[in-house]
Amino acid sequence: MDLLDRDACYRVLQTRDARFDGRLFVGVTSTGIYCRPICPARTPLLKNCTFHASAAAAQEEGFRPCLRCRPETAPDLASWRGTSNTVSRALAIIADGGLDGGEAGVDEVAERLGVGGRQLRRLFKQHLGASPVAVAQTRRVLFAKQLIQETRMPMAEVALAAGFGSVRRFNETFHDLFHRPPSELRRKALTELPAGSVGEAGVTLRLRYRPPYDQAAMLAYLEARAIDGVEQVVDGRYRRTVAQDGRLGTVEVQHEPARNNLVVTVRFPDVRALPAILARVRRVFDVGADIETIGAHLSRDPFLAPLLAQRPGLRAPGGWDGFELAVRAILGQQVTVVAARQLAVRLVALCGEVLPEAASLHAALSRAFPSPERVASTDLGALGMPSARRASLKALAEAAMADPHLFRPFGTVEEAIARLRSIRGVGEWTAQYIALRALRETDAFPASDVALLRGAANDAGERPTPEGLLQRAEPWRPWRAYAAQHLWAADAVMSQQAREARHG
Repeated sequence: MDLLDRDACYRVLQTRDARFDGRLFVGVTSTGIYCRPICPARTPLLKNCTFHASAAAAQEEGFRPCLRCRPETAPDLASWRGTSNTVSRALAIIADGGLDGGEAGVDEVAERLGVGGRQLRRLFKQHLGASPVAVAQTRRVLFAKQLIQETRMPMAEVALAAGFGSVRRFNETFHDLFHRPPSELRRKALTELPAGSVGEAGVTLRLRYRPPYDQAAMLAYLEARAIDGVEQVVDGRYRRTVAQDGRLGTVEVQHEPARNNLVVTVRFPDVRALPAILARVRRVFDVGADIETIGAHLSRDPFLAPLLAQRPGLRAPGGWDGFELAVRAILGQQVTVVAARQLAVRLVALCGEVLPEAASLHAALSRAFPSPERVASTDLGALGMPSARRASLKALAEAAMADPHLFRPFGTVEEAIARLRSIRGVGEWTAQYIALRALRETDAFPASDVALLRGAANDAGERPTPEGLLQRAEPWRPWRAYAAQHLWAADAVMSQQAREARHG
């Protein structure tokens, strides 16, 4: 389905414009292959080109992925086009495996988002050129292809990790699409290495992003909040423990700026958890943000423009796990980041599950963040915090146990906030913060946050009221979460300057 202006798209292809990598895919009718716009192959004739808004749209039209430019390594920007919040939320659900059951799951996803199944299918066709199921299937195929070409995982484990119901189905799909068995797609250099599973030696993959990327700010955010035993930031690497479906492991993330990649190494005993773990890494490191589009929108505001110019690659860090992030938010109510971190360390020591030695290569990673069940069944008196907040933690744990979708996209941002506020002890600030970090709502905005108000102060140092800041933020929609990140960064700089002045 051709959604885009042919002449403009062809100029992008001719110039191999990297700004459109992840936004545009080119099907070549003379070869039956689809490519990224930066493909090094000779530019095909315009008459042989079709242009698609997603890899799924090209694949649904019968094209197969190019083996040279590898569409599976393109930046995953589909959820940040800014064209449909419903599509964005649906893509987040798909990334978490929400359509692993096929077509039958579309109506369930639509219901969670507050729309009809027919409307959701129409929106996907409109914005991505493909159905929700086609998008899910394409993600599965491209992820399997990435595992084949970047790892030495046995083919049976690749099939399981990518969500294929059986090895036979996996082989049939690759035969139909590439006209060869999966093993022939593996690079020769990899075939000479011994095969290894995710649990034994770990698996390393690369997640591509669209530059610029402020990695220093991302690591500073993570390091300031790292919970001893659960997380570690060292030598430019972020490491943490992983608890998924009752199993334990670790993940390590390192920046590779020369290639605009994050290098992710996962050690986990169940390969089927690999897509969910990588989805969490994308969420934490905000890999899918279309920074250029967001920056262009927010820079229209004269107050924000210089802040964005100073930090052009600033991202909005996400939460690793919705429940974990919500617990952190409650622990952080009316206290400093340092104090909240200390409380989190006590909570983990109190009821966090201990990792077996075989699950981690790093001695500093020893415990998993506690599950809702563990928090609900533990006496939290030893935390040394007010009884009202201990009760809030219990209420949060009970709500998470009662609703497994509590921290996943739900309806509009206003509906998501209202649902979170129904939990005892979760007020407006806490709900907005959870929506921003855990639900990845790009328009969440905790306007009453003291640091936000300080960051929004005028040249005379006068801070707006929360109501005044909300009014000012109206033109920032639908990217208020990113505006908040820049205001927090501005406040951090001003606070640092004030400390230096006092000690100067």
